[in-house]
Amino acid sequence: METAREFKRELRLLDSTMIVIGSMIGSGIFIVSADIARTVGGPGWMLMSWLVAGLITVIGALSYGELAGMMPRAGGQYVYLREAYNPLIAFLYGWTLFTVIQTGTIAAVAVAFAKFTAVLVPALGENVVLFDAGLFQVTAARVVAIASIVVLTAVNLRGLHGGRLVQNVFTLVKTVAVLGLITLGLALGRNAQAVAANFGDFWRASWTHVSAGVITSVEPLAGLALLGALGASMVGSLFAADAWNNITFTAGEVVEPKRNVPLSLALGAGTVILLYLLANVAYIRMLPLEGLPGAPDVLGRGIQFATSDRVGVAAATMLFGAPAAVFMAVLIMVSTFGCNNGLILAGARVTFAMARDGLFFAKAGLLNRRSVPGAALVVQAVWASLLCLTGTYGNLLDYVIFAVLIFYGLTVAGLFILRRKRPDAERPYRAFGYPVVPALYILAAAAIAVDLLILKPAYTWPGLGIVLLGVPVYFAWTWMRRTGPDKGAKA
Repeated sequence: METAREFKRELRLLDSTMIVIGSMIGSGIFIVSADIARTVGGPGWMLMSWLVAGLITVIGALSYGELAGMMPRAGGQYVYLREAYNPLIAFLYGWTLFTVIQTGTIAAVAVAFAKFTAVLVPALGENVVLFDAGLFQVTAARVVAIASIVVLTAVNLRGLHGGRLVQNVFTLVKTVAVLGLITLGLALGRNAQAVAANFGDFWRASWTHVSAGVITSVEPLAGLALLGALGASMVGSLFAADAWNNITFTAGEVVEPKRNVPLSLALGAGTVILLYLLANVAYIRMLPLEGLPGAPDVLGRGIQFATSDRVGVAAATMLFGAPAAVFMAVLIMVSTFGCNNGLILAGARVTFAMARDGLFFAKAGLLNRRSVPGAALVVQAVWASLLCLTGTYGNLLDYVIFAVLIFYGLTVAGLFILRRKRPDAERPYRAFGYPVVPALYILAAAAIAVDLLILKPAYTWPGLGIVLLGVPVYFAWTWMRRTGPDKGAKA
């Protein structure tokens, strides 16, 4: 019987670390520095945005390590929230993850893959409309995006071995490529004009406001206004560093999970943050931070106004000239394809855990003959593909940054709750610097969330609405479970 099947523990430390690294590195590092540069206005502050986001990410990963060691089960963060708080809080996380966070990210990454595929094959571009029905517009790029989701889902349906093989190969290739780009940028990419402009006034601070591609104002920053802008800028750097927690979702398939999950969180997150910081150091050695949107060349546009915010392409142009577009297209295709494999592999495990609690469709809580949650993988692929067609994934992802911070903060706060509720529980790894370091994480996440509520309300309130929409869904689901014939899968 399907319900008798169990997960196979096949993910070793290398595989687990590759899931962390591969899920984190998508296209963000090549793009979001432009918006950060416009928001804080100085090279020092741009690096500070990445540094603070990196410290927050690593502290979060180290804190999650204790929870992962305590509860090495499929579902990861969903399980931690359920055990620390209650099923409602856990469901709200799982609901938001399935409807927006994981599937929206899968859709966005798939479309990024398709857009860069179109650099090589223009006939597969977003401007090639195949069918238009108003709400749903089918373009060649969206077909490519959906096809990539289907292919990766099919690979993962055939078992964990195929999924981890794809993850390891693509993560290794893109990590080496990114490291190579950084090394070349630092060793050979020094541009005298960029160095003079950036290092002559390293800590200048201003917020460049733009509308319809035109600079409307440049606001000098100091004091609280500077701190507020720094917090707002971290929407990009935190998002680029997100998905480090995905390995916790697959803990039921990790060999020696009490050791390898915490260790892979630390190694993977630390490696990616180091790469991100080095990449941005390379950027400011090759390109002026400040620029003009209408400038005719990459130096004139600078980091702030790199074409379509593609800072990575602009930096590669300084190294390789005209072939840079093709080089970066191939690199981002590899990066996004590998990133989506990790997201697809991990995300279905949360849906599986929810179904086992009777909070999702019962079939999603079953393993197929390859010992993977087949139905959960299929449902995830269908919803992510629909988001690709609607084109709403970008807005949805903007909305949930606030919600992601809240859930991360709640999860780390769960450390304190579980230390009190279960003082004698086995903890093969204890959170680094407890209680001070986890408390700092909670304060930092709360401060950034409040900052976003004030400075970017268009992003935060809709995100809170998506989370709260899960409350009536939760009570409706639990009512149906109690009264309906389908009472869900049993844990």
